[in-house]
Amino acid sequence: MDVRQYADLFLSESRDHLTAFNHLLLEWERDPTAQDPVGGIFRAVHTIKGMAATMGYQAVAELAHRLEDLLDLVRRGERAASPALFDLLFRSADALDKAVQDAVAGRESSAGALLAELQKHAGGGAAPVPGARPAPLPAVQAGAQAPALGRGRAVRVTLRADSPLKGARALLVLRKAEQLGPVAAVVPAPAGFESETYDGRLAFRILTDADAAQIEQAIRTAGDVDAVEVAAEEAHDVVVEAARARSIRVDQRRLDQLMNLIGELAIARGRLQTLTAKQDDPALDEVALHVGRLALSLQSEIIAARMTPVWQVFDRFPRMVRDLARQMGKQVRFRVEGKEIELDRAILDEIGEPLVHLLRNAVDHGIEAPAERVARGKSAEGELVVAAVRERSSVAIRVSDDGRGVDRSRVLARAKQMDLADADTESLPDGELFRLLTRSGFSTAQKVTDVSGRGVGIDVVATAARALGGALEIRSEEGRGTTFTLRLPVTLAIVRALLARVGAETYALPLTHVAETIDLRPDEIQRVQGRETLLVRGRLVPLVRLRQVLGAADSPVALRLPVIVLEVGERRTGVAVDALAGQQEIVVKSFEAPRGALPVFSGATILGDGRPALILDAAGLM
Repeated sequence: MDVRQYADLFLSESRDHLTAFNHLLLEWERDPTAQDPVGGIFRAVHTIKGMAATMGYQAVAELAHRLEDLLDLVRRGERAASPALFDLLFRSADALDKAVQDAVAGRESSAGALLAELQKHAGGGAAPVPGARPAPLPAVQAGAQAPALGRGRAVRVTLRADSPLKGARALLVLRKAEQLGPVAAVVPAPAGFESETYDGRLAFRILTDADAAQIEQAIRTAGDVDAVEVAAEEAHDVVVEAARARSIRVDQRRLDQLMNLIGELAIARGRLQTLTAKQDDPALDEVALHVGRLALSLQSEIIAARMTPVWQVFDRFPRMVRDLARQMGKQVRFRVEGKEIELDRAILDEIGEPLVHLLRNAVDHGIEAPAERVARGKSAEGELVVAAVRERSSVAIRVSDDGRGVDRSRVLARAKQMDLADADTESLPDGELFRLLTRSGFSTAQKVTDVSGRGVGIDVVATAARALGGALEIRSEEGRGTTFTLRLPVTLAIVRALLARVGAETYALPLTHVAETIDLRPDEIQRVQGRETLLVRGRLVPLVRLRQVLGAADSPVALRLPVIVLEVGERRTGVAVDALAGQQEIVVKSFEAPRGALPVFSGATILGDGRPALILDAAGLM
């Protein structure tokens, strides 16, 4: 067993420290007189250096060491903060990130020019980097199946609490010990070092002629060793104690597979409940009920295991916004809210790029240049906010800026050029006008830049939201700013849905967007500006007949018309159907719509009776 098995852990922990590096650097740049960020950056770089030396990643360790030299001068007051220094440190953070990725991938990495620049700013040569590449660890005797009893001198080792990569460091301790003699009875077994909760304690027996002082000295050369206890003399049949791991790292692909299986179990559970309802067998009903409860509990646990705080995506945005603002000559104050809100990992992985589109558009074409802002009576510094908020059974992620807002006249003019609006149209309702921004290829940008204008990329965001069972909402006020809101389900795979029938077909509508259901008399339907509407609690709501949307034949006139009132943000729409068929937990399956199909479906599912059903997209019906 060698330290290379810890490459993924090294990459993960290094990214955490690099994120801290960037955040602290941004904080320091905002207040160059602050000292706390300098110390934090130094600790992050020092930790990366120590981990890299442990792993044998010399290029990473060397770059981190040169950074340490420069930061140490700043800490001692021998180098002052300046724009040139900040630029150098930001470039160094990027180079360190690349060096880490190259090291883990086994690629050669060289930052020769940057190393020379760091050395120049540090005022001379740098000391040799401690921790040269270690030789691969020999296999640990009596590995994972080592018994807790054995002969030889008992040794207990405790690593420092703040030691990074405790598992890799523990393996180095064993390597140092094996230089004195055979090692056996390792507890916990080396495989346990990989646990996220491994606390840095280990015990083993060593057959050696070395005395206690020599054993301790050899072990301490592994580094980050807090305490070493060596038995006074050779003992027999002594039980070696150590902490047991209480959690393990799980590959996300296993969680994905578990979610697929629980989805199939949910379908089977629904089928079982449908079948038992047709039988008059109390014993069968009891078993079906018990199986249903167990499946629900298992489903809840798996979903909880997949939930991830949004900061894991949001944390890369501050540095990106800073770089974009400098590139565009803008001043931007960026803020993140609701970082602790959790989403299913699968959803979180999909929203990163859409949010990048929104942020790039906000910096480039939303927030004005400083001189333009001052001329409009605003502060020279624009404000950009990303916020996550929990709303009932969904999560809303808002990207807001206080910039110039969407130019409605320009959007309308562009729509006329693209034949998306009649030439004599003087204005469009906000809902219809903003939906134009989500059309592929629609842009109001007057010039091409490295960063897209309003509209370019918005279609990507809208498409991503719909694919995730969510929706995109746009609000804007000219001269005051724009807010894009992504409304997303908390989890993808299993959702509660309302079932509705049109003719012989059954359709599912996720309850996330269902406000209420009502029975409507035909004479309660009104026409406003040529469109059918209904009055719901004192508010006019547009009415959509699902039969007409789907192109089905008209149904016979009924005395009562079931209507599902959908709510997406502040917009409401009533959807008339033939009948309501109850509620059911459904498993969402990906749906590849054929070319030319109506954009009102977001997925498919299998109902409890085994029949397939299409899932309606609430935003597509509005």
